[in-house]
Amino acid sequence: MSDKTPDPMIEALAAMTRPSISRRRMLRAAAAGGAVVAGGPLLAACGSKPAGNAGASPSNQSAPDKSDTDKFVNFSNWQLYMDVDAKNSSIHPTLSEFTAKTGVKVNYVEDVTDNAEFFAKVSPALRAGQDTGRDLFALTDWMAARMIRLGYVQKLDKANIPNVAANIQPTLASPTWDPDRSYSAPWQSGFTGIAYNAKLVPEVRTISELLTRADLKGRVDCLTEMRDTIGLIMLDQGKDPTKFSDDDFNAAIDMLQKAVDSKQVRNFTGNEYSKPLSSGDIAACIAWSGDVVQLQADNPDIKFVAPEAGLMIWSDNMMIPNLANHKKNAELVMNYYYDPEVAAKLTAYVQYVAPVKGTQEAMTKVDKTLVNNNLIFPDAATLARAHLFMGLDEKQEKTYQLAFDKVTGA
Repeated sequence: MSDKTPDPMIEALAAMTRPSISRRRMLRAAAAGGAVVAGGPLLAACGSKPAGNAGASPSNQSAPDKSDTDKFVNFSNWQLYMDVDAKNSSIHPTLSEFTAKTGVKVNYVEDVTDNAEFFAKVSPALRAGQDTGRDLFALTDWMAARMIRLGYVQKLDKANIPNVAANIQPTLASPTWDPDRSYSAPWQSGFTGIAYNAKLVPEVRTISELLTRADLKGRVDCLTEMRDTIGLIMLDQGKDPTKFSDDDFNAAIDMLQKAVDSKQVRNFTGNEYSKPLSSGDIAACIAWSGDVVQLQADNPDIKFVAPEAGLMIWSDNMMIPNLANHKKNAELVMNYYYDPEVAAKLTAYVQYVAPVKGTQEAMTKVDKTLVNNNLIFPDAATLARAHLFMGLDEKQEKTYQLAFDKVTGA
């Protein structure tokens, strides 16, 4: 890919500020009976002893870096966002390879199940100038922007992450909330669209069909993510989710309310929709692309549709919190996952869109069946239909979320 000719996907991803409340990736964890956690508990919890500069401004706080003597790093991430060994779910092959290569052991914990909940978990310590017990975590764009704005994350040492500079997709390198990628590096990205069970119903091509078609009545789930659900409805109504009025928002709410009142919509969920979609308890839903790709491995009847009016798009980002004890080791992790060969191994499992140049080419050595998968390596036509959700100020956030919560019963 030429740096002089930006890819449409990258141009879309570059501006992403997906301001969503949660992204509950529990696809297989639910079947396993709970969250999947690799490694032991975090060495230090949010209630750890205050650092020497406790009570000071949280901006740019750093602790003495133990990385050179303590070959360890604590990494918090979303559930099912890391490759897993087929025979032993407690083993993450790429993390094992990282340890073999660097000598740094990764305490990998999947305790990010919701952006807002995770923020509530770590912000008291960050606000008080205390160590969170984490050296690295990945959060969605809007929350990453908040962390940077509040001064809760540390500036990256670019000398420790040369692969990021070399391999990040060019136009993804300068989001408005971190223009120089001084504090963050993208982990994965994906789309929001429609999923349906082809064994039960014909293709669902539009949000209007999803919310009104008679054969779907009572068998539809929508997302608890306000910006995903409402964004798709706005697109269906001919509105631009990147720039809309209160009237546009209210019209989308009204459409959703009618679908709830008519019993068209059965439930609002995170990606707990996966099990009922596969089992046939629901026929269709608003869904995330990576979840659907994973479901298709076991059930080819599960289909993903880019609605005729367009898709929503988002990404998650790695950051290092203030007072992390192993900052350099965290940067080594970032650098490692920006090797295209490693990115391909990770992408083959999580099956979202990788932000690393060369991943598609490297995938030919990992899993040739995925190389032309349009949900992992989307074509220009798909990317041209991907949209963002408008950034909200505090008043809008409160007003819109309350209206949405009223419809969903949250």
